[in-house]
This record gives sequence, structure tokens and C-alpha cells, in this order.
Amino acid sequence: MLRGALGKGDIVVSNNQETPEERREKMRQEELKRNPAGSVHGGGLADLVGRMSWKGTLILIVALLLGFIIYSVFFR
Repeated sequence: MLRGALGKGDIVVSNNQETPEERREKMRQEELKRNPAGSVHGGGLADLVGRMSWKGTLILIVALLLGFIIYSVFFR
């Protein structure tokens, strides 16, 4: 491969195997570079949960449930 033969937007594929999660994250980062205004509205629940492990997702769900229960007990 010649140095300087690649353009700014070219993607180099290495021999290392990427996991699907790494591939998705790389595609998301490239999309943010190409279209930074596209993320003005923020991410959704899928982006939040996608970045967390299953334990983090479980903690988030339990915290939301506890918050709802506490709210319903004290404010009804």
C-alpha cells in the first residue's frame, strides 16, 4: 500500500476481526463525523442501552422502578 494513497473518508480494513459491537460503534462515530448536526436531537433509549452492559441496563431499570414506586407512595 502506498502512503498517501488513501483519501480522507477511506476506510482501511485490518486483518483483525471486529465484534459487531465494535463495528456498530465505528459506524456511529463515522456518521457523527460526516453529519454532526444529525445528533442534535440526542440519542434514544437504544443508544443509551447500547453503550451499557447488561448489568448497567438492569441497574437502570431497577432504579426507574424504585423511583416510580417511591413517587407513587409519597405523592398520591
